Amino acid sequence: MGEVGIVVSARPVRLRAVCGVLAGVVLVVFAVIAVLLRRYNNGAAFGPADQVSMFGIGVAVAAGLLVLARPSLSADESGLRVRNIIGRHEVPWQVVRGVSFRDGAPWATLELADDEQLPLMAVQAVDGDRTVAVVEALRALHRGAGPG
Repeated sequence: MGEVGIVVSARPVRLRAVCGVLAGVVLVVFAVIAVLLRRYNNGAAFGPADQVSMFGIGVAVAAGLLVLARPSLSADESGLRVRNIIGRHEVPWQVVRGVSFRDGAPWATLELADDEQLPLMAVQAVDGDRTVAVVEALRALHRGAGPG
């Protein structure tokens, strides 16, 4: 068997932490509101169904926050598998012109052969040195893939 090639993986570290904490806070706040809803009704008639609905809204909002932490990236010598907040892409290195990270950009971008760009939301500027290492590894894989 041949040697196992380089695999580069990335997920947004800080964004995942923030989204996880916020989702937890939202769940707790909506749970407290659901419990207190029956007690402080100011003349309105709230029942158990309203309490469950209020908590359900909290679950939906928390799930929405966790979707923001969904981006991921996996790359090897055959290409990249990119999952952003919405959408999933498999990109062979042959259609990649380069991996860029412009000043002030929130995340890295793939420059594609047809003058399109694909955001790499898993490679975020706020993750600092981890981001630099991932971008350098992606560029090394791209160089190793030959002309694209």
